[in-house]
Amino acid sequence: MVSTDPIADMLSRIRNAIAVGKPEISLPHSAQKERVATILVKNGFLHSVKSAEEDGWKVLNIAINTSDTSPAITEINRLSRPGRREYVKAKEIPVLKRGRGIVVVSTSKGVMSGEEARHQKLGGELICQVY
Repeated sequence: MVSTDPIADMLSRIRNAIAVGKPEISLPHSAQKERVATILVKNGFLHSVKSAEEDGWKVLNIAINTSDTSPAITEINRLSRPGRREYVKAKEIPVLKRGRGIVVVSTSKGVMSGEEARHQKLGGELICQVY
């Protein structure tokens, strides 16, 4: 089965893994999923991201947390959907939980956190919010 929204599928897998206490997940690889996961690692919400090849298919292995720590993610939501895209200007990028959460934005210069996009004065499509 092919997902029509691979980013939403990745976020759901992360949310479900946290709910059942699973420290690591594996999912089909895509460049955009890897960029979003890398931003979450850079901001401290995920532990690590690695791409590998299993049975001839490229997969993305995401470590949510180590076995002795609790997950840093409380909530993770998709903002822009295939049926309803959400675009914002640089000044309109939301600040979550007084700066404790992040928004991931797809801009003309690539996928980045909302703070980076605001700093570079770039607007774009809101991908997801994490806190």
